Amino acid sequence: MEKVMRKIIEIDEDKCDGCGLCIPACEEGALQIVEGKARLVKDIYCDGLGNCLGECPQDAINIIEREAEPFDEKAVEERLEMLDKENDQHNIKETPVCCGGNLLEGLEKERTAPADRYDNYEPEAELSHWPVQLHLVSPEARFFHGKDLLIAADCVPFAYADFHRQFLAGKSLVIGCPKLDDVEVYHKKLVQIFKLNKLKSITLLHMEVGCCFGLSRLVNSALKSSGIDIPFKEIIIGVDGSIKD
Repeated sequence: MEKVMRKIIEIDEDKCDGCGLCIPACEEGALQIVEGKARLVKDIYCDGLGNCLGECPQDAINIIEREAEPFDEKAVEERLEMLDKENDQHNIKETPVCCGGNLLEGLEKERTAPADRYDNYEPEAELSHWPVQLHLVSPEARFFHGKDLLIAADCVPFAYADFHRQFLAGKSLVIGCPKLDDVEVYHKKLVQIFKLNKLKSITLLHMEVGCCFGLSRLVNSALKSSGIDIPFKEIIIGVDGSIKD
């Protein structure tokens, strides 16, 4: 296909943190998270109008003019049909990458408590339903209706020792990771959950690493898209297991 000079998006990979908020903003399905960064799949899918620009919190997307293949509406229709089928099947398309790599060292703690400190401790599980992964739950599940909803990043229960007692008790739970999973599916699912269930409150619990702030932006975007006014609280957990202010 002959290239022409036209407007098209350009992504600054140094600025992009892979949060994925640009993906549902692109109605043509031209963007995808690949190896932790937003990428333009093919030139023919981008119309150059830049609906994704305003959704990027890192200002990593710009409109430029360069030689590119012409925008192809028929190819976009075919791609959107393919994406719909993949979303229905809950396929994961991104390549897993490590988040917060610079935080992975220095977490070893000196053990000062006696070795038998857990001998007489019998913790109670507070999980009230199954499944909990956001891809797998139904937006119309009974365990959401009229409940307090806890949205937790996948890593939180491993980092925060008292997760069940302090955060999960009395709440319905969904978990997810925007770095590893399909952000567009997450967004649509959350909007449906917010709209359909007359939730009492939403608590978002995530780690202090960059990709988890992508989850924060995603939940806030879905809440705004739902048009429902629900009390909302966000709590950040440090990689050392502490609650951050």
